[in-house]
Amino acid sequence: MTEVKRLLYEGKAKQVFETQHTDEVIIHFKDTATAFNGKKSEDLMDKGIINNAISNILFHRLEKQGIKTHLVKILNDREVIAQKIDIIPLEVVVRNIVAGSLAKRTGLKEGENIDGGILEFYYKDDDLGDPLLNKDHIELLTLATKSEVAVLEGLAHQINQYLIDLFKSIGLILVDFKLEFGRYKDQIILGDEISPDTCRLWDSSTKRIMDKDRFRKDLGDVTTSYREILDRLKQLEA
Repeated sequence: MTEVKRLLYEGKAKQVFETQHTDEVIIHFKDTATAFNGKKSEDLMDKGIINNAISNILFHRLEKQGIKTHLVKILNDREVIAQKIDIIPLEVVVRNIVAGSLAKRTGLKEGENIDGGILEFYYKDDDLGDPLLNKDHIELLTLATKSEVAVLEGLAHQINQYLIDLFKSIGLILVDFKLEFGRYKDQIILGDEISPDTCRLWDSSTKRIMDKDRFRKDLGDVTTSYREILDRLKQLEA
């Protein structure tokens, strides 16, 4: 039995608790939805349950592809046991189609395909607004070594290609997504979550938005769309 101890960290969508095992934590998925660096916030019934289930399915599938993740065990609908990792303070964003901030920064038309995808790094710092960084910035700030950045790039592209194909098989387009990684012993492993909170996903036939942009843009039916993604993934598991 895993004993829950004190709260280590609380973010916008999750809480992290220590356990009696020093190298493991419990991650609790909240129902809170946020946007615009927390300026917009609302509790959406069962969002945490749905995201936990989606992320667990995707992490299990990535493990089978040889991608090491922090997931140790599913505790319940809202919680998992995860390896305690030293988070690298970088958000690794992979973009396959122009959307969101990329369209605003470049003037490219939203929906335009990006051949081969592009990868971006953002500094995980709420006070600075999670700014976009290049590799020189990462080295200047000593956030990761050159060899670690190369590992992050390789893992991100590998995960991207697998997820593109997986989502395509259930009628979804992977527009872009965010990954977070951490150091565990002598490895860099995948942490955080992969869910509609961290991915842009459009329906292949209708181009209907299925992700957190429904919350950002006040489109409604946020958890209904999330649950539809989960239901499609579950069909693959059957």
